[in-house]
Amino acid sequence: MSHCLNPNCQIPQNPDWNIYCQNCGSKLLLKDRYRPLNLIGQGGFGRTFLAIDEDKPSKPYCVIKQFFPASQGTNNISKAAELFEKEATRLDELGRHSQIPELMAHFIQDGRQYLVQEFIAGQNLGQALEIEGPYNEEKIKALLNNLLPVLQFIHSHNVIHRDIKPDNIIRRQNSNSQLVLVDFGAAKYALGTALLKTGTTIGTPEYTAPEQNRGKAVFASDLYSLGVTCLHLLTNVSPFELFDVGDGTWVWRRYLKSNSVSEQLGYVLDKLVENAINRRYQSVYEVIKTLNANTQVNLTHIQDQTAIQTPEVTPKPLATQTWKCLHTLTSHQKWVCSVAFSPDDNIVASGSEDETVKLWQVDSGREILTMFGHSGYVNSVAFSRDGKILASGSEDKTIRLWEVKTGKLLCILGDWSLGEYFGHSKGVTAIAFSPDGKILASASKDNNIKIWRLGDDIYEPSYGKVIMTLTGHSRPVRAVAFSPDGKILASGSEDNTIKLWDLNLGNAVQTLCNYYQGIHYIYAVAFSCDGKTLVSGGRDRNIKIWQIDQGEILKTLEGHSRDICAIAFSPQGDIIASGSEDETIKIWHWETGQQIANLEGHLKYVNSVTFSQDGKSLASGSSDNTIKIWQQE
Repeated sequence: MSHCLNPNCQIPQNPDWNIYCQNCGSKLLLKDRYRPLNLIGQGGFGRTFLAIDEDKPSKPYCVIKQFFPASQGTNNISKAAELFEKEATRLDELGRHSQIPELMAHFIQDGRQYLVQEFIAGQNLGQALEIEGPYNEEKIKALLNNLLPVLQFIHSHNVIHRDIKPDNIIRRQNSNSQLVLVDFGAAKYALGTALLKTGTTIGTPEYTAPEQNRGKAVFASDLYSLGVTCLHLLTNVSPFELFDVGDGTWVWRRYLKSNSVSEQLGYVLDKLVENAINRRYQSVYEVIKTLNANTQVNLTHIQDQTAIQTPEVTPKPLATQTWKCLHTLTSHQKWVCSVAFSPDDNIVASGSEDETVKLWQVDSGREILTMFGHSGYVNSVAFSRDGKILASGSEDKTIRLWEVKTGKLLCILGDWSLGEYFGHSKGVTAIAFSPDGKILASASKDNNIKIWRLGDDIYEPSYGKVIMTLTGHSRPVRAVAFSPDGKILASGSEDNTIKLWDLNLGNAVQTLCNYYQGIHYIYAVAFSCDGKTLVSGGRDRNIKIWQIDQGEILKTLEGHSRDICAIAFSPQGDIIASGSEDETIKIWHWETGQQIANLEGHLKYVNSVTFSQDGKSLASGSSDNTIKIWQQE
């Protein structure tokens, strides 16, 4: 059903195909793309709707917030309108973090303000508490380690949330660990002398710090609210009852039942909820350091706000590069998902949502061949080492091997018709040939990676057989890449991790996760030429360069404004290319991390980028149904 947004409509329910309300005639779609489904919340100053984004093929859920003040008085309405506007500003700045809802749109339609933001599927902690009962020490420590880095991220942007409580923390569906902080309607900036000024009292009284109740919120006010949230989750008792007004002390330990708390955690909680600011923790860094004093936790990504920081030396700007678009290839009918150069740089292959694979001549831009056969999106294409075979991975769960010279189908990996089935149970998202060409790796939405045996003779009985299935990711795997020596396979997943697999042992030897900054959905991975570092890109819009032996981030490259869909290293190892949903391709200098070129021309998402062997050409595939061949001038 579609829900009419007109507050005065008497019969707001409509069939889901309607464009206009059948009762009042109001337009049902916001900005011709967001369709409200049903009302999920209503307050004095607005309404919230569950909606879908009809502009995207997957039609994902989203949330529409409508500013609709009831009769509250002119001053109150003016203040509420200001807060609504500020919430959009906060989300736009902070939504790059995977544990904060992303702002998708902010606009006025029919004279009303609207916010459209990412829908977070899952229960809030207040709901979970009612079902599961009080938390134990292990769950409280996990909660703090999960949320404190999010607070650090917010505070580093000079923002105070001001309304941290169980109902504003959502545990993502199908995830037992990742928590999302929502509702930034009460958030405020904390710049310069603003911290000293008395402002409006905002927040939920049960969880609000004393200074915030007096209109003087500081960063430590959020830590107080987080501490009170933990006490409520530990006891399942209202914070009002956990504080003895007569003695002016917290008495939360009286309400513990079988979930006793260690002296260490008790000390942390007591210090979080100190009434006096100067006796309370002053920074996230202090809390995490004390909380994990007896365990090995990497704190390098959490900056101590109280410490004096050594100024960074800014590298000397490098000369920019100029790239021109040599050809735009246009015969695909739907999104281009993947592109690849042949080893001799004469041919570019492309896979598309139109279920075809195409070969193109690089010099002329002429289409050479179109291969039909897949019954689903072609998500990935890759050439064999000798350039004679092209592999294509598809949403139809199979990988097809084609003869490049003729376009002839050689075999299908994961074909049900061959008898006993060892293929993927869901769509194939990415494929990669090993450097020696003897094996092929495939990633899938079934959360697994399969290693297929190849060889020199396609007619050998063992050719195309699964020799290994790598399991360990808890969500779809989106990217795979071989190390230069072929011994290690890297995989990136929607489960927030990158795994490094030893192909001799058949198991994961290392898991890389940017725990404190909360990367979510890894869409692309690529090894450096020496195999010592790995580059990744994903939903957090930043490129991460990992030092593999230490499992640490060496650099973070910032510049894209939307998700990063593709990463490629030049064969010479001196530059990196990244493609993004922001419709651009950026070129980065590898050693310094500086952006040296910005390629514009695609009209929609850039889904794939690949370098030629000489590093002078670049191919890109886009959701605008085109492939572009770029050449360095």
